[in-house]
Amino acid sequence: MDDARKAQAPIKGRGAASHVDGRYAVTVAHGEDDGWGSVYEDLSDAPSPQTRVTEERARSIVSRNDSPDVGHSASVNPYRGCEHGCVYCFARPSHAYLDLSPGLDFETRLFAKTNAAELLQNELSRPSYQCVPLALGINTDSYQPIERRYRVTRSVIEVLSACSHPFSVITKNAGVVRDLDLIAPMAKRGLASIAFSVTSLDNRLSARMEPRASAPHARLKAIRTLVDAGVPVGIMVAPVIPMINDREIEHILEACRDHGATSAGYVLLRLPHELKQVWREWLQLHYPDRAEHVMSLIQQMRGGKDYDSAFGTRMRGEGPFAQLIAQRFRKAHARLGFGSMPSLDTSQFVPPRKPSPQGELFG
Repeated sequence: MDDARKAQAPIKGRGAASHVDGRYAVTVAHGEDDGWGSVYEDLSDAPSPQTRVTEERARSIVSRNDSPDVGHSASVNPYRGCEHGCVYCFARPSHAYLDLSPGLDFETRLFAKTNAAELLQNELSRPSYQCVPLALGINTDSYQPIERRYRVTRSVIEVLSACSHPFSVITKNAGVVRDLDLIAPMAKRGLASIAFSVTSLDNRLSARMEPRASAPHARLKAIRTLVDAGVPVGIMVAPVIPMINDREIEHILEACRDHGATSAGYVLLRLPHELKQVWREWLQLHYPDRAEHVMSLIQQMRGGKDYDSAFGTRMRGEGPFAQLIAQRFRKAHARLGFGSMPSLDTSQFVPPRKPSPQGELFG
């Protein structure tokens, strides 16, 4: 980033502090000092950028995945962009495909796929469709704050419920409990499970890293609510960041186990593409005293680079510090008696009838 465009202060309620340029940007703005110091103006008291949502008619809704280190082969993402504003989110670079910034635009310029349920029903009714569990919200959180208004995720789950199609959700928003009326009955039939991403139990750190996600205590409460309703719940300590939240690994696992979570995993911080800039900027603004040390440890776990996307190591890293994290996690996981999530049942799936004006006469 050009020195004249570096953020001078965090923006309240937002994770990113500037409009980091996307790698496909057609035009790139550079600040030039006019002698009055305006380029270096402190914007800490400026109003927080407002969230803008565009309703879009998506062309497809089921994404396929064949990555060997991702635990699902098909997913549905009801939204593009995410208002949670998690500064570490690996999905931020996807906004570059829209010629938008993976920085502030990712959390303020959102897209709601309002025809998601219609597309999904069409997909599931295809004669060639093979039922596999669908993962909801893998790229961006399906229960981010705008779900309260748009209810796209709920409409997707209604389609899945009507045809007994198995699904899982990973979220960091306690709002998932609002759909318990749909999720709990499916979970009792082996058709649904929920995973929570828990990054920290420290409210202040959470507010800095993931400003519009549910607070840690709210996530723990939601875990207990879901478990009491018969829903299998797992957790992900994600991402693990050296010298930022790595000291909390055992405490997070203990708290989540106490609230009923039955499985647990972790993922090391990933910094693909423009996320490197977003993260480094955040680190300098919030933890300037340890920024260099944090990045040094990250690079030690990434073969000397900010990020290595190689399968097999991108989720866990390598080297002594990565091995130490893995060892600590394994010991706590075993001590607390975590198991694995139950497999979801694909045998109950009944394809929905393909929408047809003539067919509706005999419905």
